Amino acid sequence: MLFFILLTTFLYNRLNEDARFEKFTEELFKSELCSNPINLHYTLSDASKYGIDESSLTLPVYHAGEALENMDKADEVLISLQKFHPEKLSSVNQYTYILLSSYLTASKESSSYLYYDEPLSPSSGIQSGLPLLLSEYRISSVADIKNYLSILSQIPSYLEGIILYEQEKADHGLFMSDASVNKVIDQCVMLMDPQQLESGNHFLETTFAQRLDNLIANGIINESEKQAWLLENNRLLSTIVAPAYDKLADELTLLKGSGNIPQGLAYYPDGKEYYQANLRLTTGSYRSIQEIKEMLVSDFEKNYTAMILLFQKQPDLNYMLADNDTSFPELSPEDMLLKLQSMITDDYPAITYLAENSSAGGSSSAEKSIRCSVKYVDEYLAPYSAPAFYLTPPIDNASENIIYINPLDTTDGLTLFTTLAHEGYPGHLYQTVYHQNYLQAVDACPLRSILYYGGYVEGWAMYVELNSYDYAIRLARDAHPEAETLYMAEKLNRQIQLCLYSLLDIIIHYEGASYERVNTILSAIGFTEEENIHDIYEYIVEEPCNYPKYYLGYLEIESLKRNAKTIWGDSYTPYRFHTFMLDNGPADFRTLDRLLMLTHA
Repeated sequence: MLFFILLTTFLYNRLNEDARFEKFTEELFKSELCSNPINLHYTLSDASKYGIDESSLTLPVYHAGEALENMDKADEVLISLQKFHPEKLSSVNQYTYILLSSYLTASKESSSYLYYDEPLSPSSGIQSGLPLLLSEYRISSVADIKNYLSILSQIPSYLEGIILYEQEKADHGLFMSDASVNKVIDQCVMLMDPQQLESGNHFLETTFAQRLDNLIANGIINESEKQAWLLENNRLLSTIVAPAYDKLADELTLLKGSGNIPQGLAYYPDGKEYYQANLRLTTGSYRSIQEIKEMLVSDFEKNYTAMILLFQKQPDLNYMLADNDTSFPELSPEDMLLKLQSMITDDYPAITYLAENSSAGGSSSAEKSIRCSVKYVDEYLAPYSAPAFYLTPPIDNASENIIYINPLDTTDGLTLFTTLAHEGYPGHLYQTVYHQNYLQAVDACPLRSILYYGGYVEGWAMYVELNSYDYAIRLARDAHPEAETLYMAEKLNRQIQLCLYSLLDIIIHYEGASYERVNTILSAIGFTEEENIHDIYEYIVEEPCNYPKYYLGYLEIESLKRNAKTIWGDSYTPYRFHTFMLDNGPADFRTLDRLLMLTHA
């Protein structure tokens, strides 16, 4: 009887703690999504299943002093989390607790440095990101049309909040440099070009029309309704959105001169401390700055030496790299994705669970249901966009995926192939869909889907991109035996470049390197064009921690792999390691390292 009572009490406490924790995480998940209707629409295909009325949501509008309030809110959530007893939670909820605690702690540390965040970054800011998100806003019903047009009408208030935040940044001496603000102003003018809007050829007009055509094809609206919605869209773009962008450009012009520090974060008050906190949040690496730097220097020297040996082995390699490479087979982007999908099966686990109404019985049903469209970035967005990017699908419907290719950056066949490995298989698309299906399989809370671990996500994509050079060699080897040396040189060049830029990120933002010092460093290793050196320096100044997010993330995964080989011994296989990474990520690398130590051969 005593044993029965104790067992009942134990089970009650555990189930009760799990129920409380799951309610807490679901409320936090809904609160985060409801704060921005665009984010919600991209995250959920059916918000009503979570009791959310999408039509009632509005864009967040920043108000005076909100930066301090947001810092306090992060602290409040962390305090609420710490009231739970993780030892009383199920193993799945325990892991969610660990991830959330780590994420909130790093976020709190970074957000405690007020006004360092830059929402209008020239390379990844709201001003260029918002139009792209609007152009891909999913429209599958009349309700979606209304919500979309409602969002357009809210853009002036949204951007006015951004202006207020930038004014507060300027008051605290943390406004961007004139060189950066000039780029943002130019983007505002170009992206909402009145001539393009008047001609009806603006990408926010043409993409909206295409989405309405899909509704006509599905019998949801008719032609006359389409024309009425088109007129309303064009009216809002011309009379609401474009003037809001003009005002943003005008207000930024007035703030020019407020940012008098065109160097890295080390020159700002508490800039070095903020950089350390932001590097940890961005990369998920808990190593010291010195250890990270030593890690990067060691990798640079290893790859630089390997490149020299390749040149000694093949003296004409320099000419091969300079010539237009034609060794890679002529394949469409879609065919490349199919090739990659078939080539990774030995080393990467199949996506064995697909949402509801599907059994977990191997790759066949799941992977056949995953579709991917490859699109090209609009010419007006191309100068401000990354070489390629993947748009994550809703967490409750991961079957439709989109990869964007920037035609300005991705040219030859090898580059496109490795880019699609990064964005598609076994990169972002594969990792994202695997993650969503795995969370459903283990019945984990949806909050884990929106915890962003940039070092894991981009480090994984970098890791598989570099591995994809081996697949490229296999595809080209028979027709072009010389491709192996050439492709290995291309891979090493990619590693050397990204490693170098990650080192410069630390040198500029933590050590306070000036442009002159960076110029000296790059000139010493063969960078000869002054304009290129200036562009590299300016980009790193504007995007702190971005390169380490990719390359330090990659190096952390390689470090985990070495540890796995030591711990597992003969039981190690690439398949087992990749399964471990996919089942337990995204996560920070300290958590992954601790989990790995608990595994056995």
